Amino acid sequence: MLQTIRKILRPSASDSLARIFARLGWIGFWIQIAIGAVPLALVLYTIMFSAGRTAGTRGGFLFVEYLTIIGLVVLAFTTIWSYRYTRLAEKIADPLQRPTEFAVQRVAWTGVAASVLGIVLSMLVMLFEVLQLLLYFLRAPQAGVPVIQTTATAQASWISAADVINVMALMMTMSGEFIVLIFSLWLLFRTTMPSAEFPHAGSDE
Repeated sequence: MLQTIRKILRPSASDSLARIFARLGWIGFWIQIAIGAVPLALVLYTIMFSAGRTAGTRGGFLFVEYLTIIGLVVLAFTTIWSYRYTRLAEKIADPLQRPTEFAVQRVAWTGVAASVLGIVLSMLVMLFEVLQLLLYFLRAPQAGVPVIQTTATAQASWISAADVINVMALMMTMSGEFIVLIFSLWLLFRTTMPSAEFPHAGSDE
């Protein structure tokens, strides 16, 4: 059992590092394109169809909106970075353009750091969203939550399917970042192991 795990964690020195970067880069790129389309569609829907309407449950929580925007920017960055993996794979495969081992590791480290940042932002936004919904439910009558509730100041607030969809979109975004984090960690690990392009990687020589 330990020997099997060791073989998996210690790939053959004849494996192509360029092929691994290209394969995982394209997989991560298309996964993030598919997942990122959901929160992007929600943002566009909010801008186009909710402009000028009375704010609902999340009205006034500008910090959450800023975190959401930053999270989308990080998602766009990690998507571009996954594409960069595929371009880097072409350079690794070409002996004339092949970057140094340190430069390849630096690219993988950047992908790891960006993915971790995206996960942390998604977790913070989900925490604030769920906390806000919880406070709303606690203020509601114990018999149930009305679709529209008018407060003492005559300001209406509500909970709709968009609230749940937003949390789901955040979970999907975090899932995509988590997958890219795994890919980036594996690529970083592979750069420290001998490969067809860097046969002496990880050695003390």
